[in-house]
Order: sequence, then C-alpha cells, then structure tokens
Amino acid sequence: MVSIYSITNQKGGVGKTTTCVNLAASLAATKRKVLLIDLDPQGNATMGSGVNKYELTYSSYHLLTQKVAITDTVIKQTSAGYDLIPANADLTAAEVELMKKPSREIKLRQALKKIEEQYDFIFIDCPPSLNMLTLNSLVASKGVIIPMQCEYYALEGLSALISTISGLNQTLNPDLHIQGILRTMYDGRTALTTEVSKQLINHFGNKVYRTVIPRNIKLAEAPSHGVPALHYAKKSRGAVAYIALAGEIIRRQEKNRKIPKRKQLKSGIVKKSNKQPLSRTSTTLETEH
Repeated sequence: MVSIYSITNQKGGVGKTTTCVNLAASLAATKRKVLLIDLDPQGNATMGSGVNKYELTYSSYHLLTQKVAITDTVIKQTSAGYDLIPANADLTAAEVELMKKPSREIKLRQALKKIEEQYDFIFIDCPPSLNMLTLNSLVASKGVIIPMQCEYYALEGLSALISTISGLNQTLNPDLHIQGILRTMYDGRTALTTEVSKQLINHFGNKVYRTVIPRNIKLAEAPSHGVPALHYAKKSRGAVAYIALAGEIIRRQEKNRKIPKRKQLKSGIVKKSNKQPLSRTSTTLETEH
C-alpha cells in the first residue's frame, strides 16, 4: 500500500524542500518506487531534482487545474532516482483558479488515485503557508512529516499546523495524522536546541523522529548542482542523516502494518508522554564529525 506524506510547515526556512528531495532520493536508493510532487510555486524541489523549472511542458499547475491527465505531468526517473511532478511560478495561478471550482480541496486526491498504486512512497513538498495548495496536499495525504528547527518561534507555528490537521482529520480526511516531527538544522551543542528538543519529545513522544538532521554545508550546496546530497556528497553528515531517516520511516511503516487499524492513532494530536526525554546517545548523528 502506498504511503502518501505531506512535508509541510507554515514557517519557511526549516528544511521542507531539503527533506523532500533527500528523503525521496534515500528511499529510491533502497529500490522503493518514489514520486515527489512539487506544490511550491518557487519550484525549488524541481530544481533540486535536476529538472529546469523554466523549461517545463506540464507541471503541478496543469494537474490541479485539470488541464491534462496526471500521467502527462510525471517526469519518470529523474537523475535523482525518483519520479517527479514539477512546479514553477505558474502554480501561483492555480490557487486563484481553484477558488472558482467545486470540490477544490480534493483535486489532488482525485488525481492521485489514478497512479498511486504504482508507488511505495509519494512525498508532497508544500509551500510555507496554509493555503489552498497546502490544503490539497493534506487532503490527499495519509500522514504529515513536519520539519522544524528547535527554536521557540517554530513551536508557535507548529500549534497552528496541528490545529489544521486536527480539523481536517474530523472533516475532509479522517485518515490524516502526524507521521513524524523531524528536527532539522540541529546543533546539540546549544542549550536552546536541547531544551526545545526535550519539549517536543515530552509532548509528542515517539512522533518525534529519533533521527536528527544536522546543520551541514553539503546539504546547502547540493541544490546548486541539481542533485540530492546523496548524489553530491554521500558520506557527508547531511546525506547520512537522511539515509538514517529513510531507514527509520521504513521501520515505522513495517511496524504499523502489524498493528490492528483500530489501535492506530487517527489523530495527529499526540497525548503527553510520560517518557523521559531522549538522551544524546539515543538520537542519531548529533555527534558525528
């Protein structure tokens, strides 16, 4: 069964696109069939996948506005190893056009039903706002991956996103849940990072991925070369971290398949955990050179 995940956070600059591209590439390297959908008009995930956003024939704009079939928008086997539905600035117009259409929140979900069984994973890179594009993504998804920096302002944005997920869970998408919270640009040497990280684990328990993504120059350089970090500097701390994250997601997926559906949390709101905060040794790659 396909796993469809929105990667979103209304706060910009937290590593959404970096996570989308590198996680897709890491899972593709394990021979999983992966589709990445770029729903951000900036088109950074498209460029980071080695596709020129200025030379597109069809994009996610054409998909959402139903101008072509979804199969026409898919770029097969990019140099990064996964399939891609690209985006560029044309996508900005899609939000305006969708406002005039009935059932505008479910356009992406309807389209994905035609191809979703071809894939093991589908990741959707959302814009840094809770707009109609993000809403389409959340309605089409089964889970949400939330990248965030360990900063107090990031916690404020997280509460608004969780409220949106909870509302959709009760209306348009009862299967929607928080798949995981990913700590990005992580620097375990700072007291602020450590404190916010403890708060996240205390409130969200095992919804917080044990893997953390460190600050890493190779992750920042890779997009300028149009490749994921795995193909640019596969031994870098950033690339290794995303490989570890891919492994953690696969293990969670396999574990969840063994749990009866009635016992799985449908809501993304996680009850407060009584577990002690994770120690430095239980997180991944914090001290890697």
